[in-house]
Amino acid sequence: MDQSRSNRGPCNATSKAEKLNVSVLQIAAFGNQLALVTLLLQLGADIDYRNCQGSTAIGLVLHNPIASVEGTNDLTRLLLSWGASFFSEGECSKRNCVAKARSANNHDIADLLESELGGRRCEIVNLSPRLELNGKTCVADEYLPGSNQYRVTLETKSKESLILDPENLNRRDRTPQDCGYYIDFRNGRTIRHDFDSNEDCQAFVSALERGEARPVVTEEAEARAELAAAELLAELGLDGSQVESSSSFKNKKSKKKGRKKKKKK
Repeated sequence: MDQSRSNRGPCNATSKAEKLNVSVLQIAAFGNQLALVTLLLQLGADIDYRNCQGSTAIGLVLHNPIASVEGTNDLTRLLLSWGASFFSEGECSKRNCVAKARSANNHDIADLLESELGGRRCEIVNLSPRLELNGKTCVADEYLPGSNQYRVTLETKSKESLILDPENLNRRDRTPQDCGYYIDFRNGRTIRHDFDSNEDCQAFVSALERGEARPVVTEEAEARAELAAAELLAELGLDGSQVESSSSFKNKKSKKKGRKKKKKK
């Protein structure tokens, strides 16, 4: 990988020219590595970097012939929420990406791409029926053409779903300092940290940058990660591996606590 083209750190490294100057982010996106893509974006990877062929990360995702529909959907939505752009020409133009999605019978993504705010992270504004939601952020998960509205999900722990008009939404793309949630890689697994407010998330990220905090992995979050790993291995037919379910993980935790109490006696 060549880091000479950028002074923004290894998250923006690219392959050599004979390998099309593909960025680390593009490699992760084409490889359907959702967690790695998120980590790279948190570190400041250039989401709109174009390689020698003019391709961007979102263009590669939508033109990936071997990716699953679910993988394409998840990565496309992630990149849109981080502000992925479309260009006027080539395979990364919006028209080309929409056509590619429709040719793959992925009409949900095609409809999302054709709308102005589909898939985008937005801030709620001028919502008089629920003033407490103004200033909160959400993701426009679905465009409803019949009513020209969006079905959105709030970026809070409640994950409340609402239907809002376009005039109640302003784009607020994710950035490393304002990412809405935080992905941490710990002990060989990724764990997602959600927050009650964007201010909490921003304060957390700022503290991390100053070296004043580290993500606190709760037993519940770690158990969810264990369960996700076990379910993935089961789908692959490897459920006899050493990865344990969340229930066995919790049981071990409780047993350890029990042994500690006995020693105190």
